[in-house]
Amino acid sequence: MTGSADTAHRFLALHHGDAPLILPNAWDRGSAKLFEALGFDAVATTSAGHAATLGRLDGRVTRDEALAHARDLVDAVGLPVSADFENAFADAPADVAANITLAVETGLAGCSVEDYDGTALYDAALATERVAAATEAAHTGGHAFVITARAENFLRGNPDLADTIARLQSFQEAGADVLYAPGLPDLDAIRAVVAAVDRPVNVLALPGAPPVAELRTAGVKRISVGSGFSLVAQGAAITAAKELLERGTYDWWSVAAPAFTLTHEVFES
Repeated sequence: MTGSADTAHRFLALHHGDAPLILPNAWDRGSAKLFEALGFDAVATTSAGHAATLGRLDGRVTRDEALAHARDLVDAVGLPVSADFENAFADAPADVAANITLAVETGLAGCSVEDYDGTALYDAALATERVAAATEAAHTGGHAFVITARAENFLRGNPDLADTIARLQSFQEAGADVLYAPGLPDLDAIRAVVAAVDRPVNVLALPGAPPVAELRTAGVKRISVGSGFSLVAQGAAITAAKELLERGTYDWWSVAAPAFTLTHEVFES
């Protein structure tokens, strides 16, 4: 068994414990190393956070840039790393499969595949074919590479719970390891999704999302933050910069102090 296969098996097992896997989304090597030092069991990339480090909006990163970024984070930590792989940078199922094979080769433990092409949702049948192609490529040769299939309805202006559940059920039948419908509006919707499928369900920690304890009771197996932590970092920098420009004071150092201490411990090791 290769090291990456072992890591992927470990990552999948983390979705089947009593408590949800809390999955922070890192935007660079440093943030990934900090999350590892803080005690998280795995990390994921964030497409929006990565794009921001390049001065771009989400969706403006190329496939090769995303793969290089994933490889960089894999090399930075000893934890399983899952990639926010957008729509796998392809429309046709065969091209999705080819790009998943490239993702496996980076040493990632898994990645997500969205049913959205950047402008519109894929037809449900095509979306399912794409997930089937992704899982076949991910699991070929005994790989345990974890495919998270995403139903994007609630983020893309189509808050249809019945269609979301139907898509997730189809993705399960197509072989997805984890199911994810970001933006579900409330705990009742989350419970409905969990009850309708037999695979681990990921919930996005958006503002107003139920706390971890309630999600655990609802049967959620993974909680990720998306671009949340990277936006917190950007927000803190904006607040500090405005204080310095507008007030000429340095109270922002109180926020920086924990990072100063931890980075000295982590980055020197």
